[in-house]
Amino acid sequence: MITMKEIARRANVSSATVSRVLNNSGYVSDDVRKRIMKIIEETGYIPSEHAKALRTKQSNVIGVILPKLSTETSSRLVNGISEELAKHGYQILLANTNLDPEKEIENLKLLKSKQVDGIILLATNRGQELVSEIQKLSIPFVATGQVIEGVPSVINNNFQAAKDITSHLIEKGHQKIAFIGVDEADWEVGHRRKEGYLAALKENQLRIVDEWIQKGIFSIESGYTSMKKILESGNERPTAVVCVTDRLAIGAMEYLGEIGLSIPNDIALTGMGASDLSKYVVPRLTTIDLLSETTGAEAAKTLLEIIKEGNTSDKKVIDYRLIIRDSI
Repeated sequence: MITMKEIARRANVSSATVSRVLNNSGYVSDDVRKRIMKIIEETGYIPSEHAKALRTKQSNVIGVILPKLSTETSSRLVNGISEELAKHGYQILLANTNLDPEKEIENLKLLKSKQVDGIILLATNRGQELVSEIQKLSIPFVATGQVIEGVPSVINNNFQAAKDITSHLIEKGHQKIAFIGVDEADWEVGHRRKEGYLAALKENQLRIVDEWIQKGIFSIESGYTSMKKILESGNERPTAVVCVTDRLAIGAMEYLGEIGLSIPNDIALTGMGASDLSKYVVPRLTTIDLLSETTGAEAAKTLLEIIKEGNTSDKKVIDYRLIIRDSI
């Protein structure tokens, strides 16, 4: 197998000169550089990434921690991250938590041991244990999904997005609006989106009915169960429902269809996330496009700023887009 030492021998230079060419560091004359590169090309020499990392103290690998590998949000976020990092010669190493907060911490430790150059975490909580572990990292770090105190974060404007989609329903004449959310320990999706919904109701002096506010998990089945609870809570029924994810909305849609209620004639329905499914269910779902690929790209740019310049800006907020379809 060809080695750096052999490349140096054939080019009649020192191994240190070959190393400077490979790492683009230090002065090497154009003639010598061309001679070395020609030999590398002819021999097909590939430098050991581990050895390179030891020399440069860089692995050119970024760790990315996700709550679920199978979701569209994660997939789009990773696309945005990987495309941006690839422009700068970085690869990514993925870790999955399966929505387990303890695994977020385990994966932080694991990726640090792998000597990655930085970490991007799509966080589902912002507990003190997680914050403490992040503060111990001593490598560049960016959070998405949650604002974590003292940590550079790239997030969506979840409060305003939920407020806008609720306000749109109100503009369409709806005054009895229910809500299907998730656990408020997930601050951005569970708490901030609920707060946006409540703010729209309060601004328009509409009733807040506790039984119409249900909490599920990130699943279609949970949307189905939550919709059932809302309609079984009393004689009066809402005319519209705001769901914090498309999957919850599709579950609610399934239940409404089973009991013979028409969407949007009997009950209007909205989701959030602009999933591929939202375009193909009948009726097509009104939703919020949270621009996950843009979020991923911005998280990557923020991390690169920290790696290269030590920039530690606290928070970037990504805009969103309301997509109005048939379900309202």
